[in-house]
This record gives sequence, C-alpha cells and structure tokens, in this order.
Amino acid sequence: MSITHQPLFRNLDGARKVLLAGAGGGFDVFCGLPLYFALVDRGVQVQLANLSFSALRPTPDERLDPVSARVTADSRGASSYFPERALCEWFRARGQEVDIVCFERTGVAPLKESYRRLVEAEGFDTLVLVDGGTDSLMGGDEAGLGTPQEDVASLLSASAVDLERKLLVCVGFGVDRYHGVCHAQFLEAVAALSRQGAFLGATSLLPSMSEVQRYIDACDFVFDRMPDHVSIVNSSIVSAIEGAYGDVHRTDRTAGSRLWINPLMSLMWSFHLDPVADRILYRDLVAPTRTFMELTLYIEGYRKGVKIRPWEDIPV
Repeated sequence: MSITHQPLFRNLDGARKVLLAGAGGGFDVFCGLPLYFALVDRGVQVQLANLSFSALRPTPDERLDPVSARVTADSRGASSYFPERALCEWFRARGQEVDIVCFERTGVAPLKESYRRLVEAEGFDTLVLVDGGTDSLMGGDEAGLGTPQEDVASLLSASAVDLERKLLVCVGFGVDRYHGVCHAQFLEAVAALSRQGAFLGATSLLPSMSEVQRYIDACDFVFDRMPDHVSIVNSSIVSAIEGAYGDVHRTDRTAGSRLWINPLMSLMWSFHLDPVADRILYRDLVAPTRTFMELTLYIEGYRKGVKIRPWEDIPV
C-alpha cells in the first residue's frame, strides 16, 4: 500500500452495487453524500438508505417489508420533518430521480431481517454504514454512549448481512459531546481497531472537492425546506469544512450551547464494519429485541450492571 492510495477507496475497488445507509437516524444519510457522489462519479450503482425518524406513510407500492419503505420526492409524510423526501426533491431539482430506502426504528431482530431481505433482493455486493458523529464506536462501558439505540441496531443488522465488503464511516468528530460521548475514548477505540487492522484511515472533506460542494448544496436546500429541523450534526460538519473554528453557530437550534467546531469534524473515519460490531459488549443481550423501546430498556439495564469507565480528557 502507498500513501497515494486511500485505504477506504482501495477497499471499495471492485464494488459495483453499493448499499449506502445512514446508521443513526435523522440526517445520517446526508453524511454519506460525499462518498455517494464519489462512487457514482466512478460509475458505481449506489442505493441510499437511512434509519428514519420521519413519520412514514408509504403507499402499498413503496412498502418493501414491515419495517422499510422506498421514499421518493412524491412520498407522503409530514410536511415539517421529512429529510429523506426533501433530499429526493433536491435530486429532482437537478434532473435526477433518486429514491431512499427508509427503515423504521425497531429492535435489532426486525431491522436485521429487513437488511437481509433488501441485500438479497437487490443483489448488493457492498454495504457502507454511515454514522453522523462517532458514538457508533462506543462498546458499552464508556463514560457516555451518546444515542446508541439506532447505531447499535444498524451495526448489528449490517454485520449479520452475508457480504464480504462491509464498511463503517463516521463523520463529525466532536459533535457527540453534547450527548455525553468522551472523545478520548473514541480515539482509544480507533487505536484498538487499528491494532486489528480494521481502521482504514481518516479522509478530509475539503471545500474544493466537487463531491463536498454537492453535499453542502444538498444540505442548504433541505435546511431551507425544514427551517425548524436543521441538522445540528451536518451544519457543524459544513461549518468545519468551510473553515470555521470554535463556538460558531450555523443554526439557531444550537443557541445557548457552546460548540467546538474544529477541523477534525470534517474527517471521514473509516473502518471494517464487523470488528466494530464485535466491540459491542451487550450485542447478544439486544440481538433478540423487536421494538425500539425494548432495545432502549435492554441497553439501560446493561449500563446499570456494568462498571462505567470514568471520563477522560484529551491531553493537550
């Protein structure tokens, strides 16, 4: 390997049909757009997907299975919050019809089955999970887990899929501190994965990149459509890409909080997926869960019975 060849893209060489899915719900699929554009520009067929917070009201032809549906620019749903539909509208405004597979919030077992059905039905050869933030690397005993339910359900579901090429990409280092994530412990997890050969490096998203310019344009378009629900994660990432630093607020939603916008937020941290899923200490406990509430309660129960590691500052 040479420093002139990014390990992330070397691992994607040979991919012909990719499922690119947001792991943590909400706007996570947007964090995968720079990679989506890079792959499509290469001639790769890419299906966007997302674990959705939207109130989905699919028509019979949009429903794929009990917990997933195919969303388009014409899909029905709430007018105030439907980022997946708004993203489809952005594509349509540029002459492209792109749909997004949306998974409803469930326990691990139904989501795992939905992933399996989709991969088998569509014949994907590669799966890339994208996390807006870095809490997907929390194993379970860290000082804080962020919002683990969606990430864990997505990770365990993706890990169970029978594909050779499965990757996890995290974007937005630092944004999870609001939810109690200790980023020193994230870096410790990266080091552990590096020792396993599972860390594929960090790739900068730069404002001069055409893929990044399209990502920012898509974010601005959707934020204009949903002014009351601007993505804090993606607006922070965009601020970092644009060179902002410190307590910079791109949206009124963060008013009253102190931000640390920094260049590390605009890095794509990439990993082989299965070793990340293997780090989840409570994976066997939550594997049979069927509802989101059940998944939440099982994680809370695990945390009550395990010794929580203390907070660690990043020494500077």
